[in-house]
Amino acid sequence: MKKILTLVFVSALGGMLTLGAYKLFIEEDKALVVNTVEEQPALIPTSVSNTVYKPYETPDFTKAAENTVNAVVHVKNITISRGQMTFEDLFMGRSPNRAQLGTGSGVIITPDGYIITNNHVIDKSQELSVTLNNNKTYEAEIVGTDPKTDIALLKIEADEELPVVTFGDSDNAKIGEWVLAVGNPFNLTSTVTAGIISAKARDLSGNASQSFIQTDAAVNPGNSGGALVNTNGELIGINTAISSQTGSYIGYSFAVPSNIARKVVNDIMEYGTVQNGILGVSGTSLSSSIVEKIEVEQNIKIGDTQGFYVGNVEEDSGADEAGIKEGDIIKKIDNVEIIKFSDLKGHLNTKGPGDIVNVTYSRDGNIKTAPVRLVKNMTAILPLVGRIKNAKPEDLKKYKTKNGVKIAQLDSDYAEYWNKNGIKEGSIITAVNDVEVNSVDDVQQALKNKSTRESLRIELINEKGEKERYNFR
Repeated sequence: MKKILTLVFVSALGGMLTLGAYKLFIEEDKALVVNTVEEQPALIPTSVSNTVYKPYETPDFTKAAENTVNAVVHVKNITISRGQMTFEDLFMGRSPNRAQLGTGSGVIITPDGYIITNNHVIDKSQELSVTLNNNKTYEAEIVGTDPKTDIALLKIEADEELPVVTFGDSDNAKIGEWVLAVGNPFNLTSTVTAGIISAKARDLSGNASQSFIQTDAAVNPGNSGGALVNTNGELIGINTAISSQTGSYIGYSFAVPSNIARKVVNDIMEYGTVQNGILGVSGTSLSSSIVEKIEVEQNIKIGDTQGFYVGNVEEDSGADEAGIKEGDIIKKIDNVEIIKFSDLKGHLNTKGPGDIVNVTYSRDGNIKTAPVRLVKNMTAILPLVGRIKNAKPEDLKKYKTKNGVKIAQLDSDYAEYWNKNGIKEGSIITAVNDVEVNSVDDVQQALKNKSTRESLRIELINEKGEKERYNFR
């Protein structure tokens, strides 16, 4: 047994000596390599500067709210409505008329008490009062209204200088910009809500007669006539409407742009009525379907799907004098991009007769720019007849008459009837409802004085120079 252990020990010792000799004298030296995994940082800086990253911060609305809330007032409107006659009313000999209280908001724009609000807030008012944020109440007088833009101007006689909201430039307002809506929803006075501008030049009527700023700031019944302000507290809109199936806010509210509202109140103060300047063109906004329809009907190639297509240029208008023609595509007006007609309408609503605008348009693929002087609207729609305009001296001379207005375009539904009776475009209308007319204003006044049950009576001169009278019931 001892011999076996001795043999094993000698064998192991010999192996160790052999291995040691190999390592020492034969094997080459090699560097020791250690494999490690270095953990990368979660954020890799792009520079070596000591940058401190801060989380996104929302704007501070406190200053804008403080500057606005005291200048937004509570408007109360008492109207008289005719209720249904009851047996008790009949027995007591009482009138079924009922007094109704409507409420809204308004914005003080001058220290001496001029207040801007919506026309629908004060429409048909019998009594009108305004309550300030300090709870003082004053009787209010209506200075003027413009139902087309839904703007009205009020005046109160206060015993102190009043806080005001300054006008901002609504053209410079950007989609995505933070805004505050300040008003009195549900009779909750001095309410402030925040949101962003969702869209501009929004038309709710479907006939391109409106150009609203759309926001997602919460607006409810009672907010009408209140202020939409930017983060500087500048007035950029008058809150006017909401889009809702329930009658309450569901995420969409609309405001009249401040540039339009300011122009309306300035006209009311200076002229007593709004002075509208027109470009003198009619047509349609372009889209793929509209372009295809025009190209097929007129056998032309448009090659564009964005802008306002000029279908007609009014004679003697600023557009006519500037050389704009049928088939031109208006792309910009004063650097305001025109995508739809409400873009064009909204900008023109901030201008008056005599103002000059720069119109950029495309003709046969070439871009041109022309200054256009806006003129007062000299046309109107006469029911059953069509579009009429003021007649020139040579027009009156042609038909041997001293007064009248000219038919510029016959109503398409009745054009065949008029043509059969010798009445053409260019014929002269001399009287409406037995009142001689010399201008479009005269025609509009005659229509305004006409009762709902009264027939429409028109005196015209046909192409033979003969006077004819028509009575429409």
